[in-house]
Amino acid sequence: MSGLRVALDGPGSSGKSSVGAAAAAELGFRFLDTGVVYRAITLAAVLRGIAPTDESALVSVVPELELVADELGNLRRVWLAGEDVTERLHVPEVDRNVSAVSAQPRVRGALLERQREVAAAGDVILAGRDIGTVVLPDAELKLWLEVSTEERARRRASQRGYTLDSAEGQEVLTDLRRRDHLDSTRETAPLRVADDAVIVNSDGREFADTVAEVVRIIRGSAGGTTGA
Repeated sequence: MSGLRVALDGPGSSGKSSVGAAAAAELGFRFLDTGVVYRAITLAAVLRGIAPTDESALVSVVPELELVADELGNLRRVWLAGEDVTERLHVPEVDRNVSAVSAQPRVRGALLERQREVAAAGDVILAGRDIGTVVLPDAELKLWLEVSTEERARRRASQRGYTLDSAEGQEVLTDLRRRDHLDSTRETAPLRVADDAVIVNSDGREFADTVAEVVRIIRGSAGGTTGA
């Protein structure tokens, strides 16, 4: 099967980007973490003093965004107004505001067609929170990456050099719970599992095992013809 479009959804910090990119590399697929685009808009808002609810100002940032492929062809780098801002997308100020920015209907609408254009040719994995429910409701395969809030917080805290039981780690946990609530209760494209999604639980699993499971499911969906 050629032209397979895979929707990979899950809550914040569930590992969608790293798992999706690794699976795409093994399969010879392209990969897009749609969250980087929302984070880039949020970064612009932080830098320019734009309120996270100012839809008109946020939408005006969209034409300034450019997705740039890395050496593997994955669209993991984002340029804003001609500057590569990829390494600045996970600063605390962006973490705190990205859910509010992402909840704006006009912002999501402005990015919808761009995401669908990336997926149109197929052999692609799109990761996000609403890929299977809104962006690609007709995707050939939908996956949901399930990870407990505590495990997600532990991973993110570890990335930043904290332990989960430290003050900084507990702040990460509180922020993730807040973001989950905002994402799942927003009126536009709320975070939820698509009815026909295959759930992949990565709690207590090594990263490589989760990637292998995702690759196995995708190859199975493609009739075993995908990748090497």
